[in-house]
Amino acid sequence: MSTRMNLVFFSALLVFVVLYMSVFYVDQRERALVLHLGQIERADYQPGIHFKVPFIEDIKRFDARVLTVDVKPERYITRDKETLLVDSFILWKIKDVAIYYTAMGGDRARATSRIFNIVNNALRDEFANRSVQDVVAGDRTAMVSDILSNTNEAVKAFGIELVNVRVKRIDFISEINARVFARMNSERERIAKETRAEGAEEAEKIRSDADRQSTIIIADSNRQAEELRGNGDALATETYAEAYGQNKDFYSLYRRLTAYKNVFTGDDMLVIEPKGDFFSLFSDPQQ
Repeated sequence: MSTRMNLVFFSALLVFVVLYMSVFYVDQRERALVLHLGQIERADYQPGIHFKVPFIEDIKRFDARVLTVDVKPERYITRDKETLLVDSFILWKIKDVAIYYTAMGGDRARATSRIFNIVNNALRDEFANRSVQDVVAGDRTAMVSDILSNTNEAVKAFGIELVNVRVKRIDFISEINARVFARMNSERERIAKETRAEGAEEAEKIRSDADRQSTIIIADSNRQAEELRGNGDALATETYAEAYGQNKDFYSLYRRLTAYKNVFTGDDMLVIEPKGDFFSLFSDPQQ
């Protein structure tokens, strides 16, 4: 009885192992192919449960998602002979798993190496046909489109499809950075000199205009002052004439006394002979 039970248990275990090894599951995020004695038997499995011949057939699984190749920064020379340091990455996926396995042996590192070489050469050609201005400020979509159209033909033989090529960053190399900084510095100095020269020119115009206006204002003021003085002198002369005409003797006496007052000022002693019309009052008191 014990031997029979052992046989039944062993048979059930064998059936379970055979069934377990005959069934496999394909996830929707992966692709699978079955090898029959090392040869590809089938590679078009849809997600779900499938069967294979145990011990004879083997299953290989591959990622069906979009994969990334993060490329280290590479140097590229532009059309105008400038060297740029470009940081980029590549998006790719397995399009035909049978061709991919045949060409790459299922080795993802080998596939990424081939993809990098192909895309790197395409990037080098595209940069060589464009100037720095085109690369930095131009339409990168057109450049990426050209790269994808050229490289997808090359990787098609590997069962691979390139989804996109993204340029993360474009920099000048350190030597060019120093040169560009020096050129930018000299350009800023030139602009500063032009600005200072324009400011000096404008200041000179303002000073010249101020001097001109000052000269005009002073001239007008002097003219008005001369006119006022002339009018005042004329009025004073007219007043003197009217006053002199009213009483000539008194006015003559007043003028002479004023002259004596202006001459005989201070404590100085003046010894002279009182002759002449100026001293007539001293010699002829009746006047």
